[in-house]
Amino acid sequence: MPADKIGVIVIHGVGHQHDARPATSSELTFSKDMARRVRRKLGERATNMAWREVYWSHILHGRQKAYFEDIRDKTSVDAPRAFVMSALSDAAAYRKTADGSAAIYEQIHARVEMAVRDMETDIGPNGQILILAHSLGAHVVSNYIYDLQKFAMRSGQGRFGSPLQNMRTVAGLMTFGCNIPVFLFAHQLADIEPIAYPGSALPEDDQIMTWWQNFYDKQDILAFPMGPAAPCYAQMVADRQLRDVPIHLGAPVMEGWDPLSHGSYWDDAELITPVVHYINKILA
Repeated sequence: MPADKIGVIVIHGVGHQHDARPATSSELTFSKDMARRVRRKLGERATNMAWREVYWSHILHGRQKAYFEDIRDKTSVDAPRAFVMSALSDAAAYRKTADGSAAIYEQIHARVEMAVRDMETDIGPNGQILILAHSLGAHVVSNYIYDLQKFAMRSGQGRFGSPLQNMRTVAGLMTFGCNIPVFLFAHQLADIEPIAYPGSALPEDDQIMTWWQNFYDKQDILAFPMGPAAPCYAQMVADRQLRDVPIHLGAPVMEGWDPLSHGSYWDDAELITPVVHYINKILA
């Protein structure tokens, strides 16, 4: 049976995204152009799509900006240095520390929770979701789903009151510029456990076999294929749950590496086309 509506939840990765924090998850910033292009390609079907953003860069940007002001007279402060600093500090801050502190981890997850809760008002408690996650955002979404799945296993019930909020109606996950493999080296290979299929509450006819597609440009040194990262992910590839998709971003390859190219996925046809295809597949 065709889906009546689909909710698209988009989360950004490392780096400062926008000068002003959006007031709501429906106020689009970093994904505004992508949403516009997707809607144009969908045509009339775009009326059946809700789009929400998970915006979290404001949690760390103020402190990062203050540090750069303090070192301005001590070193160069250019775009590549600012990006690398932001990327490293974003990744370092988003973790559970040895002393049990997880303040940044929890604040970022609270932003995911807010967007998911908002999406329920758009498509209902059983509505299907497509998640688009860039860069570190893929790691955030994976952890968020993983934590909910572990909570359900321990308690025998979901943390929230609906399948959608418990991330059990996720029809598909599309990651791009994903750097999850970087974080796996902290664990023994045998201990690495991926998220289980997050669409278990969907009717069987609505469940898509290859529910996780991971897009990466070979020239993007912050983007990695998932299959070789651990035996469990290799098994997901073998089972056709996960597919690594190499793409070539439209930006020209420069001598050396342009760190700003890591954000080029948002406007590239090689990503937008499969996003539209996935949405059409779910709606049809």
